[in-house]
Amino acid sequence: MMKKTIFTSNAPSPSGAYSQAIRVGNFVFISGCAGEDPKSNSLVEPGNIVAQTKQALFNLKAILKESCLSLANIVKINAYINDINSFNDFDKAYSLFFKENPPARTTIEVGHFPKGMTVEIDCIAYIDNKE
Repeated sequence: MMKKTIFTSNAPSPSGAYSQAIRVGNFVFISGCAGEDPKSNSLVEPGNIVAQTKQALFNLKAILKESCLSLANIVKINAYINDINSFNDFDKAYSLFFKENPPARTTIEVGHFPKGMTVEIDCIAYIDNKE
């Protein structure tokens, strides 16, 4: 099995012992992205799930771009939010990025995040060799 580590400076650097993404075969597995600005590694608008959701998805896009992919290649997303009462706000921001044929998604409420985050999103993307 060949696996390739993917890194871009256009997304926040990992804060622990993990990679931004790993490619194995035709799949790219992207680690959880928070609403952090890639230049400062600071949260955008702390407490604002809309702003943080948008930034997390911009970060996913940057990692996908490093693999010559786009959001259209995503087949599965796991989204973790800190308050289920903010689900509608999260979903509205998320929907701006997936207008047609959105990927499969699971959204889970979690108790606590490090650094006061409101959302974290990871995904699996598929590379179609026909593209």
